[in-house]
Amino acid sequence: MRTKSIHTPKVNVITLGCSKNTVDSEVLMAQLQASKFDVAHESKTEDSDIVIINTCGFIENAKQESIDTILRFADAKANGQIEKLYVTGCLSHRYKDDLMGEIPEVDAWFGTLELPNLLKTVGADYKHNLLGERLQTTPKHYAYLKIAEGCNRPCSFCAIPLMRGNHVSKSIEFLVQETKNLVKNGTKEIMLIAQDLTYYGLDNYGERKLADLLRNLSDIEGLEWIRLHYAYPSQFPMDAIKVMAERSNICKYLDMPIQHISDNMLKAMRRGITRRRTIEVINEIRQMVPEIALRTTMLVGHPGETEEDIVDLLNALDEIKFQRLGVFTYSHEDNTHAYTLEDIIPQEEKQERANRVMEKQMDISWAYNQSLVGTTQKVLFDRLENDHFVGRTQYDSPEVDNEVWVPIDGNYVRMGDFANVLITEATHYDLNGKLV
Repeated sequence: MRTKSIHTPKVNVITLGCSKNTVDSEVLMAQLQASKFDVAHESKTEDSDIVIINTCGFIENAKQESIDTILRFADAKANGQIEKLYVTGCLSHRYKDDLMGEIPEVDAWFGTLELPNLLKTVGADYKHNLLGERLQTTPKHYAYLKIAEGCNRPCSFCAIPLMRGNHVSKSIEFLVQETKNLVKNGTKEIMLIAQDLTYYGLDNYGERKLADLLRNLSDIEGLEWIRLHYAYPSQFPMDAIKVMAERSNICKYLDMPIQHISDNMLKAMRRGITRRRTIEVINEIRQMVPEIALRTTMLVGHPGETEEDIVDLLNALDEIKFQRLGVFTYSHEDNTHAYTLEDIIPQEEKQERANRVMEKQMDISWAYNQSLVGTTQKVLFDRLENDHFVGRTQYDSPEVDNEVWVPIDGNYVRMGDFANVLITEATHYDLNGKLV
């Protein structure tokens, strides 16, 4: 049984869900550290006084993982292993009224925009002077940069606006300062994230400002890679792609989740775009930056999806040939527009459709990777695993895309450094090579 703490409180922050939650946890940890708390991220030891769980509530699997994690630490509190348990993030924001009665071991629940209240409850002061300060949980050489909060899009399946509110852009000046802080601490690559990058600036500048933001970030000395994630295809700001083409430190990479391709599904999903316009946008982007690697996300099993819609999607993948692709099965989320529709497609059928999409993508990825054999690529090395150095090209984002494997024998590189690698072999999702 743990006795009441009289030392500096030790806080263990647990992060679940997406990269946007990662940034939120890093800001929280910087605030705690500034108030003289001893802060750890996902510590494996059992000596923490306080545990704060930053939850995900996006889809059913993520919600279940969050609940399981809360219950695990609730048991730890009941057994006297921790003193206080707090829960924040999307799941807490969306369901805290229901969960409060079900898990009484949790001392307090906080929404996604309640950082000052959380800090006050823990016993820390919210310090306004920590402009863009974060305690990084990623390797020092790369970091996520959240340029906006929330979303104004009406997508039928998405609960994000319920948990994160309307789109709110951060100012260019704030983001430049945050990036300078990261670069000063050793960051070489930043990944721009938001629920929708392309909406950036409309709320506070009155016009889309992604291109201006990219120019300002690209000018920061020491920043070698800038990567774009989560760009909505409808009303896409092509001036941002022009900046990408002009600036060598902006990766020729774009994560643009299109979700589907059939007009039937795009209408049902309330995506505000057609099949024809989607392909026009993709073709225009590739004309401006021919070497670009496009990543997308698909959603299958949405109410109303037919076999014809899936066939249309598979045929479109053959036509478009995204270099990178992920797929989700539809989750019936309460209070979304799609929740008013019947979710009659069995989960087994949803998964079978997702498998067909990934099988198609495997062939596309194989062909693309084979085209890289014999080329020399600039690689940023992330880690050492077994007997290999493991890194990424500008066409790959951490954790979700391909990796480059270089054997230790006969090669040497430091983690967080760039090096030129001759690609000697390729599989469906990885590249092998040697240092040049």
